[in-house]
Amino acid sequence: MTAGYPTVRLRRLRSSPILRAMVRETELNANDFILPLFVRSGRGVRNEIASMPGNYQLSVDTLVEEVGAAKDLGVRSFMLFGIPPKKDPKGEVSLAEDGIVQQALRALKAAYKQDVYLVTDECLCEYTDHGHCGPLCETHGSFDVDNDATLPILAAQCVSHAKAGADLVAPSGMMDGMVQAIRSGLDAAGFPNVPILSYAAKYASGFYGPFRDAAESPPSFGDRSTYQMDPANSDEAMREVALDVQEGADMVMVKPALSYLDIIRRTKETFALPTAAYNVSGEFAMVKAAARNGWIDERRVTLEILTSIKRAGADMILTYHAKDAARWLKQG
Repeated sequence: MTAGYPTVRLRRLRSSPILRAMVRETELNANDFILPLFVRSGRGVRNEIASMPGNYQLSVDTLVEEVGAAKDLGVRSFMLFGIPPKKDPKGEVSLAEDGIVQQALRALKAAYKQDVYLVTDECLCEYTDHGHCGPLCETHGSFDVDNDATLPILAAQCVSHAKAGADLVAPSGMMDGMVQAIRSGLDAAGFPNVPILSYAAKYASGFYGPFRDAAESPPSFGDRSTYQMDPANSDEAMREVALDVQEGADMVMVKPALSYLDIIRRTKETFALPTAAYNVSGEFAMVKAAARNGWIDERRVTLEILTSIKRAGADMILTYHAKDAARWLKQG
């Protein structure tokens, strides 16, 4: 029989801060974080996002400064979202050589060379005038995203970003076949070494609200439940991930993180691929609001949340807490 109390006393391993650190199973560090950033046209722009305190819409010049400040804290990876001055029905403004993300990529690479790693969100919702993730088609008397018409635009968007300096492309629209289309497009354009991080299991979640303010991309009608996943489904997530892996995804993501820790764990155990999790805007905003009301200890709760995401199996965490968390970890 396995020995138990009083021979086994697990509290022995908790008796000292040094010992607790020695036996700690999950360790956070700044290399785990990818900081999402929002870039728009203009100069000297630094518009704080009301629902996401400490996060901003930035022009390219202030974006360069923001990345530098984060880099000094140890954060080296960044996800770029673009807010264009004009939008169109298909989102083809995203393909412009002088598009806002393309400008940002060139400026950041000129400033920091290979000292930063630049990831671009690949979706059309920020660029369409209706806020959905691709051109629309009419089906059974209502409008929906035309899946197959969206694929070549996504592929072209990724190629444009790769040309401008993107290190990694991250398709987030949950279109069937998007990874295959993007991989083929990148390879044909001479970018076979640019990896793909697929938002493979992205749920139709209520936690995205503040992001709509940040990216100025709310759908003008309906919602995204015809292409993002039903929060009740777990097995379907495994099918989604499996298909993206078959199509050539190098890494996969689960979004959101906190309500989907089980999906993160299943994904990591099933596929053994580098796995990312997105600690999304609503999750961030709830912590900020509770902290501002004095209901929680922000530092303690934030680091506990991020540790839980990593413990569930995430190798990378996209989080708006990245700078604060990196600073706290540096302080010890």
